[in-house]
Amino acid sequence: MAFKGDHLAAFLAIVQGGSLGRAAETLHVTQPALSRTVRRLDLLPHATLLQREADIAREEIDALRGLAKGTIRVGAVASIASVVLPMAIDQVLQKWPNLRAQIIEGVWDRLADALIKREIDLALSIAADDTDEICAIGDCQWQDSSYVVAALDHPLRTKRKLSLADTRDERWAIPPKGTAPYEHMRQQFASHGLGVPNVVVETRSITVLKCLVARSGFLSWMATPMYDAERQAGVIDTLEIAGVEGRRTLTAFRRRQGILPGAAVKLLDELRQLTGAAQPVSDTPRQRGGSTSSSQGQSESTRRASPRPVMRRR
Repeated sequence: MAFKGDHLAAFLAIVQGGSLGRAAETLHVTQPALSRTVRRLDLLPHATLLQREADIAREEIDALRGLAKGTIRVGAVASIASVVLPMAIDQVLQKWPNLRAQIIEGVWDRLADALIKREIDLALSIAADDTDEICAIGDCQWQDSSYVVAALDHPLRTKRKLSLADTRDERWAIPPKGTAPYEHMRQQFASHGLGVPNVVVETRSITVLKCLVARSGFLSWMATPMYDAERQAGVIDTLEIAGVEGRRTLTAFRRRQGILPGAAVKLLDELRQLTGAAQPVSDTPRQRGGSTSSSQGQSESTRRASPRPVMRRR
């Protein structure tokens, strides 16, 4: 069924009027006739998309009326969902208590798909190239660090002058090949002239990864915010290896087309405040998984004193 002019007119009238009755008056048609048009509209291939746009439009009308209602729809990778996002959500909801939030967690491919399908309005992940449909928000970027992690009683902790090569034959658990964490880990090993370690478990579940590290003696590669709670509980911590630190640039993404809903704008503003991204940064596209490797190891005592992610102005 093709999308016709009367479909668009009905859609706009209902959004603007807020009810079938007012929309029918605006269009000078009977309410039953408008109801039939709406039913035909529901059969269109993009009906779900149109409903999503209608919901956003109603929220924006409420905002213009000073009601400050709406829903923050955001997705984030685990490291951001662990610390930065909850802090930002808390600040936004304290300022605008009528707002609500819907959050999904996943690796980049899941977030990108949700952004394109309009399940979310913002995606928070590792910096990546812009696409025809998705672009990074250049003035909301920050950095964190990733390390090899292990349980506190892992045998490698007793080895003196531990090197990255010593970890290769251990059992590793990490998100699947092709994801940003896997690529980040691979690049870190490559920078030391090593191939990938003995990855025996691949999973997208952060809960499973942490359990394998904490309870089954696996090693993994994680950003510090991901295991901060476990570190404070004395379960998982950085495996101290001189010269092994993976720096990542994190950023917010949006759809290239369309207006960002007001609720998402409020969250974005709070993220800028939290990450210190007060000035625009370079919009040069970066390859996903790109990072710089520090040649200076950060002491474990320093990391333990700073549980929050390192968020530096670019």
